[in-house]
Parts: sequence; structure tokens; C-alpha cells
Amino acid sequence: MNGRELSPALVIGAGLVGASVAHALTRAGVQVHLQDKASSHAQVAASRGAGTTAAPEPSQVRLVVVAVPPASLAKVIAKALNTYPNATITDVGSVKGTVLADLRATGLDLARYVGSHPMAGSQRVGPLTATADLFVDRTWVVTPHDTSAAQAVLDVNEVAKLCGARLVSMGAAHHDEAVAQVSHLPHLVSVLVAGRLTEVPAEHLRLAGQGLRDVTRIAGSDPQLWRQIISANSAAVRQELAQLRDDLDGLLASIDASADLTGVLQRGLDGTRALPGKHGLSAVSYAHVVVEIPDAPGALGRLFRDIEAAGVNVEDLRIEHDLEAERGWLSVQVAPDRAADLDAVLTTAGWTVRDHEPQL
Repeated sequence: MNGRELSPALVIGAGLVGASVAHALTRAGVQVHLQDKASSHAQVAASRGAGTTAAPEPSQVRLVVVAVPPASLAKVIAKALNTYPNATITDVGSVKGTVLADLRATGLDLARYVGSHPMAGSQRVGPLTATADLFVDRTWVVTPHDTSAAQAVLDVNEVAKLCGARLVSMGAAHHDEAVAQVSHLPHLVSVLVAGRLTEVPAEHLRLAGQGLRDVTRIAGSDPQLWRQIISANSAAVRQELAQLRDDLDGLLASIDASADLTGVLQRGLDGTRALPGKHGLSAVSYAHVVVEIPDAPGALGRLFRDIEAAGVNVEDLRIEHDLEAERGWLSVQVAPDRAADLDAVLTTAGWTVRDHEPQL
């Protein structure tokens, strides 16, 4: 199968994800038509090279990608099944089980429908933020059901591949359980922590470091969109929240018991190590070389050139900004046996290297 066999394709919903799919398919040679409830979104996406706003001939459409808000998915998918009789229909929604159940309730033949979920996105929204590279090397879950036609599954697999994603296949219920654990629960925890900040005095907030920003970053997403996502996956999310409530009760009970508290903290550390590391391998503990860096044009470029000169591979990095001075600290993660070498090279080059990370 090749990309031309998916032409012409129709993307319904020209927001960040839909327009990014359209960009990726267009780049792969697929003829893409764009449609959005807000016609201006489709026009903007088209003007940026994602496809055309011209209406396709329904009988000729080979693929439909539905990228609308969760509450509208089943209705739009059902309409697409009726309107485009020769097309494979997929969606890119973040919840699959309720959508499939709603579609089954219509009595429609669902052989041409295969759900999918690209695990990529951003706090940004709209077609101006879309890019053909949004899904490159990201996981794309395809969720065939018991009546999905084999050809339809192959079509949706091809969409993920053309978008540069890593393909994973699982059932809808399994998918919803997984995203509740690794996406929806973390989002709600972030929301709760961020919500508490509305009651924290301003002078206390000045003590906040990068750690708090890391925890609350995803709480900055669109509340209306996330209301629909959580509502659509409420059963799985409720189960995760109930288990978290039990963990919180256990933490409260252990606050004054040193051994029990240590166990809770250790379990958290073990959880971070359970996450896959680089390239899907087991997580590795890296050394941190923390460099003071001025908030000035060219500073990062100069530092990276000096790191390159040291011949040390950067495994990961992050920046914390000083609230008072125009400077920050770049924490460079490297293999433990190369940390001393990098420290020496950067110090010789005139950089201020700390022996620990800033207090977060």
C-alpha cells in the first residue's frame, strides 16, 4: 500500500491535530480536503499547505479522518459513514470505548470504521500551530473492533505510518484504561495542584521553582476540551482516582511514621524508574552538570558549542530561570563517567558550573 491509495482524503476538523494530520498526509502525496465547523480554520490550514477547502466528490473519498471534540465524535463519524460510502473512517479522539459504544447503538455497519489515537499534542490550539512533524516518532494507537474490515485496519495503519508515528494496536477498552493511567489521571493531579496555587499568597509563589512548573504545566490546557475527555472516559478515570485516594489516605497516615513515609517516597522513585528511558530502553540514572547561563542572545549556542567540543553526549536537559537576575541554570544530563570531563571543559571555557542543581 502507498499514500496515493488514500487519495482523496478528507480531514474533518482543522485544529492542531486535524490540521497536522492533513499536513503530514499532504507531504506524503495524499490529496487532502479540509472541512471544519469554523470555515476559517479550514481556510487557514489550507493557506499553510495542509490541503484544499474544495468539497470532494463523496463517492470518490478514500479516507476520512475525524478530528473534532470528543462530545461530537460519534455523531460526525456516523455522518461520515453515511456520506462517504467508499471511505475508511477513522478518528483521532483520545477516548475510544464510549465512541464505539455510541456508534454501535446507531445500528450502522461499522466495518469501515477503525478508531485511532495519536499520542501527540500541545497546549497550543488551532491550525496556525499545526505541523507535519507533530507525530514523528510519537505513539499512534490503532483500535480495531470485532467488525473492522481488514482493509480498513490497513488503511488506518498506513495513516499512522505516513505521519511518521510508531504504531501500537490495542482494543478500545484496553486503550481507555491505559490513557486513564498515563494521561488523564496525571492531568487531573496537575489540575488539583495548580488549583491550590490560587489560594497561595503571592510572596509564597515567589519561592516556586522548576519542580512546581513541571507538575502544573499540563494544567494549562483547555478546560472545555478536557471536560469532554474526562467525561467520555469517566469509568476508567474514576477507578484511577479511587486508587489515588487510597494512596493519599496512606500518605496522610504515614506522615508521622518515618519508616512508612520512606516507603511511600521510595515507591514514587520506583515509579519514575518504571517509565521507559531513551529509545524505549530501561530508565538510566544520569549525572547532572548544572551550568549558570546568562539570559542573553547567543548564550545557549555558545554553551552547546563548548559541550560539543568536550565530546560529551547530552542525554537530556532542562532550564530553570532566576526570578531576580537575568540568568538561568541549564541542567545537562550526561553519562556518569563523563560528568567530570564536561565539568572541567566548561570551567576552563569560563562557565560557572555548580556542584548541584538549584533548589526546586
